[in-house]
Amino acid sequence: MFKEKIKTIPELPGSYQFKNNDGVIIYVGKAKNLKKRISSYFTGSHDTKTSRLVMNIVDIEYIITHSELDALLLELNLIKKFNPRYNIMLTDDKTYPYIEITTEKHPKLIVTRSITKKSRTLFGPYPNVRAARETVKLLNKIYPLRKCVKLPKQECLYFHMGQCLAPCINKVSQNEYDDITKSIKKFLKGDTKEVLKTLEEKMITASDLMEYEKAFEYKKTIDSIKTTTNKQKINLNDLKDRDIIGYYYNDFLLSIEIFFIRNGKISARHQELFEYYSDPLKSVEDFIALFYQKNIVPKELFVPKELDSETLSNYLSTKIIKPLKGAKFKLLNLAVINAKESLLQKIILVKREMDRTINSVDKLGEILNIPTPYVIEAFDNSNLFGTDAVSGMVVFVNGKPSRRDYRKYRIKTMEDKASDYHTMKEVLYRRYYKVLMEDIRKPDLLLVDGGIQQVNAAVEILDSLDLNIPIAGIVKNDKHNTNHILTKDLEKIEIDKKSDVFHLMTRIQDEAHRFAINYHKQIRGKGIFNSILDEIEGIGEKTKDKLLKKYKSVNLIKFASIDELTALGINRNVAMNLIEKLKES
Repeated sequence: MFKEKIKTIPELPGSYQFKNNDGVIIYVGKAKNLKKRISSYFTGSHDTKTSRLVMNIVDIEYIITHSELDALLLELNLIKKFNPRYNIMLTDDKTYPYIEITTEKHPKLIVTRSITKKSRTLFGPYPNVRAARETVKLLNKIYPLRKCVKLPKQECLYFHMGQCLAPCINKVSQNEYDDITKSIKKFLKGDTKEVLKTLEEKMITASDLMEYEKAFEYKKTIDSIKTTTNKQKINLNDLKDRDIIGYYYNDFLLSIEIFFIRNGKISARHQELFEYYSDPLKSVEDFIALFYQKNIVPKELFVPKELDSETLSNYLSTKIIKPLKGAKFKLLNLAVINAKESLLQKIILVKREMDRTINSVDKLGEILNIPTPYVIEAFDNSNLFGTDAVSGMVVFVNGKPSRRDYRKYRIKTMEDKASDYHTMKEVLYRRYYKVLMEDIRKPDLLLVDGGIQQVNAAVEILDSLDLNIPIAGIVKNDKHNTNHILTKDLEKIEIDKKSDVFHLMTRIQDEAHRFAINYHKQIRGKGIFNSILDEIEGIGEKTKDKLLKKYKSVNLIKFASIDELTALGINRNVAMNLIEKLKES
């Protein structure tokens, strides 16, 4: 269906965007030749995952750029902005810890994850923050840089322990700091001979003076240095900082392994495993570009020969090497072996997770006879005996909760006469009126917690807004457990209670209920729903709950008799005062 449009696409570099029937961008790519790349999606046969992408494409847009590098930059910006369903995304925002020598007048050693500022002296990455902190702790014992956040007015304990020059009371020259930072840099680059020699001399001197405790401290420090720096050596002839990137993939999963080589040693490693929908090599290239937006780019990258490295090299401003033999190739191959092993170990767990999430979403679409509902918005209401109504909306994307999209609603129009039907109408109108007015992404499926009333409320509101969104209700049984689905046409659909689809629906319903209940408790805890009962002397929380449980609303309590109120255990004078105050209000 895109043959005519593809004919008009130029054979130029650029970025292309695929959209679904709601106009939502579901995939962003870049190409040296737009026409050739885009047409490849609609010619020949594809595997299941790529077919899933193609089936959801209803529109194509593209932006021509001056070069493939510009196309890559644009692609990354669009991925960051739109978070497309079928683009590979880093599974978390993990950044590794580094050790920094600050550039302040009186420098100090800190552990940081921020690499955005330029002209910083950073060492790492470290495998975890604990390893970085232990190294800083060790260095602070050896080198007397300041430890405080702000300079105090007098010296601290570190000065008396010989671990700080106390710039708060002493004048410390720039030359002194330069000598110290130079030694620290040597140490962090792996040259520990000078430090070990100095510490061993001090240990012997302390022992000769029979200062055995001090000598023992020096020995512990020496052992710590040897333990910290005694990692495996990489059999290369230089000490360049470089990252080794290996990958391995099967029909639907891509595994990536990165070795961080610093000073001839593996300082840390990074593993990533995710589902991919486009060409696996392009997915690896996209991953590398995204990864180094958050991590320091080394002087060299080793990658397998199949990758197109020219654009990446220009984008990262670093040298990309494709070793074909020798020690460097063996090291690259080791990264590939680790990537393969990671995929083989996790494939069963990943397959199970996919069955629980995205595959269940696919099956849910088939059961409801609708397109796959990748984005599901589910609503649940909560109130106290008909009063203080609130509602919560949870969002599941690809079968997983997307908590940043959750929303809370305080019901404004009920006046202590809450019903699920009217509450649902109000909250759905507020939500989807905003969706219309602000052009917010529409869900692929709207779920309401409840039966006929709640589904009818949803149908009425969406019809009034002229919105075409599939609707279903999740109905519970007498034991308040998920039982079946009710469609927009009020058709009852039973789902196998042992199936992954049923468990997905249960998770969504439980999450919506939890979110609404917690919000209600939060609101009540803050006293936002204070009523006139809170202002009447002698009426505490327990008495208020008794009254609301029996009479359902404050308005009905005023029609109660004094005898009825005293029968609840309320003092007669308090009961008379209560009726009087309510009638006045």
